[in-house]
Amino acid sequence: MGKYINVDNTKPPVSTSDKFKRFVKRTFKPELFIGLGVVFREMVRKDSNHTMFYPMEKVQIDARYRGVHKLLRVLESGNERCIGCGLCEKICVSNCIAMDTHLGDDGRKKVSNYSINFGRCVYCGLCADVCPELAIVHGGDYEFSSEQRAYYGFKNDLLTKKDELKNQVEFEGYGSLPVDSSDKVKFTPTSYIQKEESKDKE
Repeated sequence: MGKYINVDNTKPPVSTSDKFKRFVKRTFKPELFIGLGVVFREMVRKDSNHTMFYPMEKVQIDARYRGVHKLLRVLESGNERCIGCGLCEKICVSNCIAMDTHLGDDGRKKVSNYSINFGRCVYCGLCADVCPELAIVHGGDYEFSSEQRAYYGFKNDLLTKKDELKNQVEFEGYGSLPVDSSDKVKFTPTSYIQKEESKDKE
């Protein structure tokens, strides 16, 4: 058995004056006044621009912010990206995504209804991670308060409107590939052989 070593040998205060002295010693340290000085200096600066006049001014949200979901369209054709695979519904840990699908006249699966209960959603991003078509993504909208606990977002609310398609850009946020992903691809030996063959043909 090892022996215990007393680190602090100071005796606890007994009288009221000793307790008050200990309180003053612990409370009013130099670090406190240094911090207050920094705050006061920033407060009286003329060029200080820390105040945002909300709601007239909006916070600039990063592309990877996990806000209210969006359903994207294909930029070229305007068709819906969602293929109705149901992976987002299966992986949802909060069980808040519901999807109804049917077979269309052309024999392809169509999504007839898509809903998310935002009252239960924890914004984990798993649905955006597993989506093979990058159809469901997290947008930058952070204003989603409602009067009811069960606030649902339906397909027509989440899907990009056709007349707003020109404003939709290729998503670079949570769940998407990085911009330089093509540069990070490592070539396999067969791709090198194909390159050499194409050079020989030229």
